[in-house]
Order: sequence, then C-alpha cells, then structure tokens
Amino acid sequence: MRNSLRFKVALFFSVLGIALLLAQAFGVKALAETQEEKLIAALIHDDMASVLKNYEADPSLLPPFDARMSGYVSGAHRESITLPESVRDLPFGTHEIIIGGREIHVAIAPLGTARLYRVYNFNIYEKHFKQVINVLMAGTGIFALLTIWLSFGLSGLLVRQVAGLARQVKELRLGESAPIQPGRYDETELVGLVEAFNDYHQRMADMIAREKEFTGNVSHELRTPLTAIKTSCELLEQDAAISGKSRARLQQIERAADNMRELTSALLMLAREDSARDVEPVAMAKMIETTLAPFADQLARKGLDTIIDVDCELRVAANRPALAIVLSNIVDNAVRHTDHGRLHFRYADGWLCIEDTGPGIPAQALPHVFERFYQTGSPHSAMQGVGIGLSIVRKLCDRYGWRIEIGSEPGIGTRVSLRLPTANEA
Repeated sequence: MRNSLRFKVALFFSVLGIALLLAQAFGVKALAETQEEKLIAALIHDDMASVLKNYEADPSLLPPFDARMSGYVSGAHRESITLPESVRDLPFGTHEIIIGGREIHVAIAPLGTARLYRVYNFNIYEKHFKQVINVLMAGTGIFALLTIWLSFGLSGLLVRQVAGLARQVKELRLGESAPIQPGRYDETELVGLVEAFNDYHQRMADMIAREKEFTGNVSHELRTPLTAIKTSCELLEQDAAISGKSRARLQQIERAADNMRELTSALLMLAREDSARDVEPVAMAKMIETTLAPFADQLARKGLDTIIDVDCELRVAANRPALAIVLSNIVDNAVRHTDHGRLHFRYADGWLCIEDTGPGIPAQALPHVFERFYQTGSPHSAMQGVGIGLSIVRKLCDRYGWRIEIGSEPGIGTRVSLRLPTANEA
C-alpha cells in the first residue's frame, strides 16, 4: 500500500517530536533523581557533622546506648525506628535499607570507641518527588498527542501545493490543454517540477497529434490502394481466360489484400484510445461463421471439419471489430498449421475455446507465442506468417479486458481459450 506524502511527513515529524519529548522527559527524570541523591547526601552530611559536634561538646545529649547495635541510635525525625541487627555489620558511611517496605537512610559514624547510627526518613519528600516525575511523564504524553495533531496540520500546509499540482495534472489528463502556471507555486522545487511537467506534456501532446495525423494518413493512403487491389481482383476473377496458376496467383493476391486490410484495421483500432468504450451485444455463433467464411477455400482444400458448439442465442458483450480481428487471427493460425482433422469451437462458463488438431506448440515456445515477430514454425514453410498476428491479439485483449490462454500438446493440437462475458454479465 502506498501512503500519501502528507502522511509520511506527519509520521516523520510525529516520531521525531515524540522521540525528542521522551528523550527530554527521561533525561530530566534521570537528572532529577541524581540531584535528589546528591541533595539527600548533602543534608545527611551536614546533619551528621552538626550532631557529632554537639555530642562531642555535650555528651549528655547522647541517646541511650543500644547494646544490641553496639552503639548509639538516634533519629533525625521524631518517628522511632528499630534497626535490624544486620546494620551493625555495615561499614561507616550512609546506607539505604528497607524497613517495613520503606526506604530508610542510615548514616554510620565512629563516636569514640562506639558507633553512632543516625536514621533519616525521606519518604514524604521522595513521595512528592515521584508525583512530580509522574506529572512530568503525563505531560510528556499529552505533548506527544499534541505533537501528532500539529504534525498532521503542519504536513497539510507543507504538501498543499503538491496536492494542488496533482489536481491540475488530473485536469490535464481529463482533457485540459492549458499548461500549468508555475507562478501559482512558492517553492523553487515545485516550480522546477511544473516546468518539467509542462515540457513533457507539450511533447506528449505533439506526439499524440503526430500519431493522429499518421493514423489518418494510414486510413486513407493504405485503404484506398487496398480497395483498388481488391476490386481489381474481383473483376479479374470474372475473366474466364484466367485459369490454372494465374487464377491461383490472383486468389493469393486477393487473400493478401484482405490480410492487409485486417492488419490495417487492427493497428488503427489499437491507435484509437476511445475504441475500448464501443461495446455491444454480439451473436457469438454468427461471429464465428463470419470469421470462417474467408477461410472456406483453405478448409475445403485441406479437408478440415469445423464444429461450432455455441448456442445460436448466445450473445457476448464485446467490441465487434476487435473481436472479429482476434478471432480472424486465431483461426488463421489454426488453419495455417493444421493439415488434417478439425477446428472445434465451444463456449462454456464464459470461455470461448478454439481447438485444432495441428502439430501443437513446443512447451518451450508457449511463453513466447504472444511476442512480436516470434514464430514457432519452420522459416521455410510455405504458409509462414510474419509473427505479428498473436501480438495484435494480445494487445486487443488487454485493451478490452479479455483474458486469453493458450494450451498445447505436441502431436495432438492447440487450444486457445478466450474469456468473453455474456451480454447479461456485462
């Protein structure tokens, strides 16, 4: 799936903003915890220095001696806390211990030959500190959501001109001929893109104009002499003096003219962009009979039977000229390569199948039969084609959305399957 440019820009800014916010939040948290420990350590140090000085100046201020701890135990707060005996084995300095689920600081210092245990409870302070940290993290989450919202808004401003350019390109594709005005855009990159597109669009328009002129010339300059050749052949056929090889040559010229007319029609149809819309109900059985008519002499000469298993009432939704060209090329290939047997036409489940009893197509050649100028037969064959018929068939099928498949078994025959929806399905 492709994501829009706006989504990508918003995602980038959102991820970047959230990453910076999290980095800042965790950095502040780590710094605050470090400063908290330093502050507690400084408070304990100053308090211990003051207490030791007072005890040394006035021994009467000393708390009762605790034989269990082998020293004096005092508290910096009014709360009385009983220390576990394991504290007695701790070295001098400040230690953190857990008593009743609470974190307690114990400062241990030498006092004469004994030890002084000073207990500090900063739970209330630490509780407030954690609340501040929680507020900080919650604020980070809120700012993260705000960052996402602002990112989408900002990305919309950044890509609005790109979206506008896309809309104008669509208008051009739908028939707008005026070039895009680069003055409507502020960004230098977009102005360059607009100028490049205008140049490309102009070259495409010139090319399309040349193609239309070419197809018009082809339609007139080729069809006119082909019609003259066809008419001349029909008149010469009525001359009884022409017989034998001369009449065979004349028929060959007439078939070549017919093939040229069909090829010209196919190429012109492929050149017309709007031809794909001309779809109508076509009687399938009648279309097959019409397609077979020009091949009647070849079928009779080779003794080929034709079987049409198609309902006379069946109508498919297709472009009639395109379907005629497709069937004509398929039948032409089948007749050219089949020397005995039959041609079988049948329609089932939306597929028109055309089967012959020719020599078949080698397996390695099947993937290439639709390639332009590709030929599977011997180059010395008398019925050799030019390798363009099936290429045109493929292009016409792609144009009208018809699926075409070829299956073949060497020595048995070839089957061409053409997907043609009925008029009701369309």
